[in-house]
Amino acid sequence: MNDAATATENVLPYGGTEKKDEQVRRMFDTIASRYDRLNHLLSLGFDRMWRRKAIDMLRLYNPQEILDVASGTGDLAITMCRRLHPWIITCIDISREMMAVGAAKAKRKGFDNCIRFEYADCMALPYADNTFHAVTVAFGVRNFANIRKGLAEIYRVLCEGGRFILLELSTPQHFPAKQLYSLYSRTVIPLISSLFSLERAAYRYLPASISQMPQGDEMLGLMAEQGFRELRARRFTMGVCTVYSGAK
Repeated sequence: MNDAATATENVLPYGGTEKKDEQVRRMFDTIASRYDRLNHLLSLGFDRMWRRKAIDMLRLYNPQEILDVASGTGDLAITMCRRLHPWIITCIDISREMMAVGAAKAKRKGFDNCIRFEYADCMALPYADNTFHAVTVAFGVRNFANIRKGLAEIYRVLCEGGRFILLELSTPQHFPAKQLYSLYSRTVIPLISSLFSLERAAYRYLPASISQMPQGDEMLGLMAEQGFRELRARRFTMGVCTVYSGAK
């Protein structure tokens, strides 16, 4: 199927014939120790606000068992513990190095009793149907090897009436944000990435994967295909980030 989902799946960190999930795992294992600082710098610190706003969309539903997919170093899960006070958050990722950083951070901040990290691939979640009251993904869908399959798995493990929150970077569509973002992608991202001694492939992957990402109505359409209802999209910071929400 020739659409944005397929285009995103074909954007690879390193190119070649190695599968996307293997390339993504290798990239994040390599940058795990620098990821948090790099993430905050590249977003100019806005990523913290975006997470808070996305999480606050769950307050009304008071979810107690939450699955955080592509959790990385656990920033979203830690913020959910602070703002939602759930029983348990299960964080999954395919990068063991990222999860090691996240587990140490959760323990240091006193949230290791609320958060558990488990190695799992979102293409085949190791959980029963209707398990979680909420599922979240922050800045991870563009790394999925198959976006439709990942969304289908999320829908499967979500309880009836459960909520899905998807936070993802997006491309501004209007002047002047569109032009400013293009300039930022061409100049600031390479500069900051070089200061962190990242491989050129890793920092080229970020803007390339964002530009190909299904956005707006197209992402909502992919969610609707899997059965999600009560669909909403809300843009932040002139369209640089979008939060999508849906219910099972």
